[in-house]
Amino acid sequence: MKIEFYKYEGAGNDFIMIDNRALGFIPDNKVLNRLCDRHFGIGADGLILLENDTEFDFSMRYFNADGNEGSMCGNGGRCIVWFAKNSGIQKSEFTFNAIDGLHKATILKEKANESIVKLKMIDVDGVKRIGNPDSYQGHFLDTGSPHLVVEVDSFDGLDVNSQGRKIRYSPAFSDEGVNVNFIQRKLNQIHIRTYERGVENETLACGTGSVAAALTVMFLDDKLEVPINIKAKGGGLKVYAQKAKSGYADIWLEGPAKSVFKGEINL
Repeated sequence: MKIEFYKYEGAGNDFIMIDNRALGFIPDNKVLNRLCDRHFGIGADGLILLENDTEFDFSMRYFNADGNEGSMCGNGGRCIVWFAKNSGIQKSEFTFNAIDGLHKATILKEKANESIVKLKMIDVDGVKRIGNPDSYQGHFLDTGSPHLVVEVDSFDGLDVNSQGRKIRYSPAFSDEGVNVNFIQRKLNQIHIRTYERGVENETLACGTGSVAAALTVMFLDDKLEVPINIKAKGGGLKVYAQKAKSGYADIWLEGPAKSVFKGEINL
């Protein structure tokens, strides 16, 4: 079977995109592993299917690089909006379904193969301090995917993969695992490095992780102004949010989405 694919990236978080509205492609773990493999396949942090929806513009189905269907991916959500526009859904404002529910998105700017997309995220109940005194102290929250945010003094000498993997597989998160975000506050920016479950590696950016970092700092600093600027290894993102009675609402993730290339692959 030969299949057409597209490669997209958002702040360095890269995805294989497939228009599945008429294709009916159902990937298994083995195929997903090969497609996302950076040596023997296309190479990506994950794979996203653009699918039909009976009520809204489309449905997003996301798979991690390890072959398992994943939870919400913020940068992937922004990228699929740009992919949907390039695939014939000629709009600037979208409403679509994902695994964590309904999302709205707006394409703010576009030129050639890239755009700026602002994506509405789910409301977040709250931020919970959690940790093991002998290994880590952080804040846990679910922004569509579960995240632990750990503030560090410096990234110098920090082994993100080793430390992230240790926390991700620790007894406290052994059932489902957790994404681990190490952050450092510098002036009006939050610098972030993320170990992502499912990818089982550090990624150049993480959308739901950036939201988690921003909300954690909002929790710690009442005077923080929005939008909150996030600096990941792969680029910059912005997070907008408002405090609500039970947590945080009106949360938006803004940043670049870019079409990199297209191709065909034999499965």
